[in-house]
Amino acid sequence: MPQVRSLRLHRYFFAGLAALALFGAAAQSAAPTRAEKQLVVSANPYASEAGLRILRAGGSAVDAAIAVQLVLTLVEPQSSGIGGGAFMLVYAAPENGDAGAVTAYEGRETAPAAATPDMFLGANGRPDAFANVGAGGLAVGVPGALRMLELAHRDHGRLPWADLFAPAIELAENGFEVSPRLFGLLNGFKRFARAEDFRRYFYDASGEPRPVGFRLKNPEYAATLRTLAAGGAEPMHTGEIAAAIAEKVRSNNVRPGRMTPQDLATYEAHVSEPLCSPYRAWRVCGPQLPSSGGVTTQQVLGILAQRALPDIRKQPAQAIHVFAEANRLAFADRNLYLGDPKFVAAPVAELLDAGYLRERASLIDPGKAMATVAAGDPLPSAAWDYAPGAAAERPSTSHFSIVDARGDAVAMTTSVQGAFGSQLMVGGFILNNQLTDFDYVPVVGGKPVANRVEGGKRPLSSMSPTMLLDERGRVRLLIGSPGGTRIIGFVAQSIVGVVDWQLDVQQAVAAPHFLAEEGPIEIEEGTALAAQAEALEALGHRVVQNDLNSGLHAIAIEYTRRGRVLFGGVDPRREGVAVGD
Repeated sequence: MPQVRSLRLHRYFFAGLAALALFGAAAQSAAPTRAEKQLVVSANPYASEAGLRILRAGGSAVDAAIAVQLVLTLVEPQSSGIGGGAFMLVYAAPENGDAGAVTAYEGRETAPAAATPDMFLGANGRPDAFANVGAGGLAVGVPGALRMLELAHRDHGRLPWADLFAPAIELAENGFEVSPRLFGLLNGFKRFARAEDFRRYFYDASGEPRPVGFRLKNPEYAATLRTLAAGGAEPMHTGEIAAAIAEKVRSNNVRPGRMTPQDLATYEAHVSEPLCSPYRAWRVCGPQLPSSGGVTTQQVLGILAQRALPDIRKQPAQAIHVFAEANRLAFADRNLYLGDPKFVAAPVAELLDAGYLRERASLIDPGKAMATVAAGDPLPSAAWDYAPGAAAERPSTSHFSIVDARGDAVAMTTSVQGAFGSQLMVGGFILNNQLTDFDYVPVVGGKPVANRVEGGKRPLSSMSPTMLLDERGRVRLLIGSPGGTRIIGFVAQSIVGVVDWQLDVQQAVAAPHFLAEEGPIEIEEGTALAAQAEALEALGHRVVQNDLNSGLHAIAIEYTRRGRVLFGGVDPRREGVAVGD
């Protein structure tokens, strides 16, 4: 394949080298993976190869996404699966002209009808510990990932639904090799592993995890996949699989939950217009609520757009300061205003209004950190009868990006919530514990919290599958990440890296992280950015160094006279790969 880049890409490359000198070891990674026809970037080699197999068979980006998710359920069970939920953006390339169409698909889990606001409070009326509520049935929401994928396949699929299951069925029957990452997570998790089926599958008789290289087979999952290949998503919501899910949630050796077969039968995935807003010369598109990822990521960028963002190469402490302050302002709004739109009339348009964003940006002092950060008032004429909640999501999630030969594209973020979800297994796959994404405290100061638990409600999420479109309406960047509430900062920083600091896509996803939410500035430990702590503290910030383990998987697209050139960015912090033609 000829290695030809545009002049613009050369400019990005050399600018990126200067950034790498500052960013240090975490950004010292290979050049982006280049393809001219189609490309899959996911968190696991088995999954990426499955997606490419489907593309080579003539499948669409959505077809490949289904194959990727089915394989991730098997090989990356700590992060996502058909027992969880997802958000996805689909870009449909135009037949004629430049502008394509972006559609948002949502398969977020739903609380059972019997869920109550006090569900995660202990006997003393205080929030129970995640360790107590995260395992077992109480935290399991009605899974929605497969319903969502079925909905997208009806709109954008090219291959038969059943064909997309072949790679995962083969792997489940023949086995896959346990990776170092999966082994490490299982080894660290073994003292928390309580569910019987979970321990029997992942650990040996002495309680030790299956070793690296062990060929792990899952015939139960293969049988489940054959049922779903023949019957679509329906067996997940009615019939034997649905009955088994409800039974396992309500009766298990860890903690009973409240899900019924009726909860599963009435679940619906949603399709909508994406949430889009401008950033510099670009248009940024993300998911709608109940993902806060679309709103809050775009708020961060909208605040930054009101000022000249300092160059990270020349003024690193100032750049981090401004970025962190924008994040803090956006998170203050997130925690007060956002929730499931069927239950909370969140002022999304007002939060992204240009005048309001200018007002928020004016609060950033380049010479001093804000002592306190409060939510703004985008609705000055209306009372908001909610109290602020607390951002608290677990980081076990996965993201993948796909572009097919036609030019259609998928950015999908998928999750089972905390590592290995609820630990409960049905049909060879893990059930989520996504209901712990709700705020445990339902009322503060006599006012309800927007993201409190309620029957039939979807918990607020930070999943942020994102697309950037150019002035001609062509998709130019697909990106997303795991990381709980940190997803928003990871994605926003990577977009700033590409747009403002002219990093190539691999440099952007590999660059050391810095972010802030409600508390201190977090700087990725073991990177050159640690040297900026003193300067940031002089501005009034509290600075901590943490393991900021993102999983950014992105594709940048350049349009040339000959067609498209695709560049894949793979987060070096995980075991993902980019494969394409």
